[in-house]
Amino acid sequence: MSITDFLTDLFNPNLAFLPKALAIAVMSSIVCGVVGCYVVLRGMAFIGDAVAHAVFPGIAVAFVLQGSLVLGGAVAGVATALLIAIFAQNRRVKEDSIIGVFLVGAFALGIVIISQAPGYAGSLQQFLFGSITGIPDRDLYVVGGAGLVILGLVLALHKEFVAVCLDREMSRSMGLPVFWLDIVLYVLVTLAVVISLQTIGNILVLALLITPAAAARLLTDRLGAMMLLSPVIGGLAAVIGLYLSWSYDTPVGGTIVLIATAIFLTAWLLAPRHGLLAKRWRRVGGPGRTDVARRSSLSTPASAPAP
Repeated sequence: MSITDFLTDLFNPNLAFLPKALAIAVMSSIVCGVVGCYVVLRGMAFIGDAVAHAVFPGIAVAFVLQGSLVLGGAVAGVATALLIAIFAQNRRVKEDSIIGVFLVGAFALGIVIISQAPGYAGSLQQFLFGSITGIPDRDLYVVGGAGLVILGLVLALHKEFVAVCLDREMSRSMGLPVFWLDIVLYVLVTLAVVISLQTIGNILVLALLITPAAAARLLTDRLGAMMLLSPVIGGLAAVIGLYLSWSYDTPVGGTIVLIATAIFLTAWLLAPRHGLLAKRWRRVGGPGRTDVARRSSLSTPASAPAP
């Protein structure tokens, strides 16, 4: 399918689900791209995976009650994030262990709840792999509103988040409320994960949170540029992924993640400073330049002035 045909389908009234799918995918990718920068900087990718599993009980309850899966998942995810933040204050048990406990506990609770509902197998498949073509209008508004709230909080607390991500002890000595900042960041990660579940599902949602930010990390040393590049990479992966999925009838979530992964691998190879080829070029070129400089100094008269 050509790009022109894809654009025609976007404006086809008989395919009203397609522009909604594109809007959800792009919004989710942008929000996850921004929040994912803090996750990558802090090295807390595991929390994204934990939250993705922790929302399962809320989604299960929402499914049984025939309510909004987004709202149900958000409530369960936020509750779990708060519990992780509180229990992690006890340094006797490390944060990753606390996350692991609540990850499996919440997911097990969700399985028990949803297994009691008739027809749960189909819903479970949609939860695991996404169901972007069947998104109701109300979820479009919920995702848009939640995305604006997340980006607003990120903008308001950016400096504090960066300080805590880079040096927690220094942040405490500066008088920053590290505990409450942890909670807010966990909640933001939770909301970013929840609004992305319908796009790529529970299994792949971590990729939308981590992969664009990791690719941006390879492309720049500046945090501001990273936070601009990451959502751009995520949004680009969403658009290209949806186009290829629509053209070749492949799963939307998996295609989006594969495009994001391809962008990361390209950055890993070709990034100007931190790419594999650039590092090898410096290793190969460095000794050569040193040898040339040494030969030049040996052939230069001692009385010559320094450059």
